[in-house]
Amino acid sequence: MTRGKKTHATATRGTDRQSRLRAAVAGLTGTVRFNAPLKDYTSFRIGGPADVLVEPADVADVVRLVAQARAQKLSVFVVGGTNLLIRDKGIRGVVVSLAKLRGIREEPGSVLYAEGGVGMPTLIGYAIRRSLAGLEWAAGIPGTVAGCVVMNAGTRLGEMQQAVKAVQIVTPAGALIECPAADIAFSYRRAALPPGIVVGVWLQLKPGVRSESETIVKNYLRYRRETQPLTLPSAGCVFKNPPNDSAGRIVESAGLKGAHVGDAQVSEKHGNFIVNQGRASARDVLALIKKVRTEVARKTGVKLELEVKLVGQA
Repeated sequence: MTRGKKTHATATRGTDRQSRLRAAVAGLTGTVRFNAPLKDYTSFRIGGPADVLVEPADVADVVRLVAQARAQKLSVFVVGGTNLLIRDKGIRGVVVSLAKLRGIREEPGSVLYAEGGVGMPTLIGYAIRRSLAGLEWAAGIPGTVAGCVVMNAGTRLGEMQQAVKAVQIVTPAGALIECPAADIAFSYRRAALPPGIVVGVWLQLKPGVRSESETIVKNYLRYRRETQPLTLPSAGCVFKNPPNDSAGRIVESAGLKGAHVGDAQVSEKHGNFIVNQGRASARDVLALIKKVRTEVARKTGVKLELEVKLVGQA
């Protein structure tokens, strides 16, 4: 095949892909952006573009989008903000942000239902104002409810599985199902959920005393500010804690606090945080991760496992 024919074939494939992307998002009432940069959708402030980025207006929009993307044989990925590193060439297919799914309601029996895009700080505040206890452990976690379920997010005070009663999911076929907590295998920073997009969560809380909850949250937020680099973009903890040990302590013991590649730096405040000092790329972060893991293994014999989720094209 001549170069001209190759160019024509490539252009044809590109046009076909654009047609499929447009068909996948046709008729949605939410926000649709093509070739959209993803760095503003992650706490790391790092990430290349999405072929198309969708912010569904509601759960019905998610159902329609998933069904249409399936019909066009396009992948769907939910971008969740924290604990995520998107590579520099971005994500192909359809990327979904649940930012518009922010509904919260109180149900009988000290239960809260929160849509997937609700931020944990917002949900904690909602619960405390209604004198409901059980989410204080999550103080300072900036992620969404959906992201916290998927990752079984946690702190030294507790983790998400303690509060989850049931999860609402849009399956890859576009069906809306409910999955009770008893059917979810939770483990350290992981929840074995049915395939699909978490669009809502029922949380079983308990009656509490507002002032007591406020004190717990205030004290834990102070602790986090004193021990974690919350003023710089990061993805939270980069490595899983080994059994009976702390990844941050291990990184510090290897003398790696302050190590950097480009604008990616191991925090001077906490060894398990890599921060973006301004213009860090995913390539910088990955090179620094490799450096830390290599040095830690050489000096301590510990093989650190990633907690941060890596997605997209290099």
